[in-house]
Amino acid sequence: MIKTVDEYLDQLKDALSGSDPALIQDALSDAEEYLLTAQESAQAEHPHLAKKESLQHIIDKYGAPQEIASAYREAEPFMAPSSAATKKLAKQSFLTRYFGVISDPRAWGASLYAIMSFLTGIIYGLWVLFGISLTLITLLLIIGIPVTGLFLLSVRGIALMEGRIVEALLGVRMPRKPVFVSRELGWKEKFKSLITDSHTWKSLLYMILHFPLGLVLGGITLVLFSFSLKAILYPLLDGVFGRPLITLGSQAFHTSPWLFPLVSAAGIMLFALTLHFIKMIGSIYGRFAKAILVKK
Repeated sequence: MIKTVDEYLDQLKDALSGSDPALIQDALSDAEEYLLTAQESAQAEHPHLAKKESLQHIIDKYGAPQEIASAYREAEPFMAPSSAATKKLAKQSFLTRYFGVISDPRAWGASLYAIMSFLTGIIYGLWVLFGISLTLITLLLIIGIPVTGLFLLSVRGIALMEGRIVEALLGVRMPRKPVFVSRELGWKEKFKSLITDSHTWKSLLYMILHFPLGLVLGGITLVLFSFSLKAILYPLLDGVFGRPLITLGSQAFHTSPWLFPLVSAAGIMLFALTLHFIKMIGSIYGRFAKAILVKK
């Protein structure tokens, strides 16, 4: 007989052992929210009823840990990210694989994420700088605790939003539910839970690291795409508008007209190579985000 919600969650976590960490976090969050909310309602309606008795009745209705784990495992394949990696259908030629990336939605998703990370990196970096500065200043005043709490809650919210972006664009399964906090707890207990939970500080660390990584990733992506597109369109840019292929300071470099097709071909090759590169980096970055943003 399960006596407490924590005991139920421990058994559910054991039953889900080996599953995707994001799935486990969602399952635990769902179960904790349902059990605690139902228990609070049962206690309000029947104050004389012991918590153990009400909990057992709730579990009978919700399902045993093993049953819930089985249900989540069965549903998980249907909830996989739409841009998740798929199996290779057949052995293809080198050229087909090389240029096939142009029609690969995972490559375009990773490219969009890389470009967005340039902006989100700046936003996250500025928000962390502002939040930490404001927190340190207000800690000297009576409003320091609520300001700190609100800032850390915003960090948790941004982490959840970032996880949804990572899942949508990089195809990496991320948590879809925020970490549940019981409404039964007082503000002191909620604040203590917030600052003692490693997930809060890992989310803050991710935002700090995303600032330089996002700028570098976004900057490299924009430069590579810009140069490859410029090379592809070079016959038009140079032949019609007189724009050089490369400009270094005041020195402009043009090519002979007979090299225009070669430059365009090189641009197409670089464009496909850029997509391969960004797709690979996106896969690595997705694993990095999952390692930090998924609560263990």
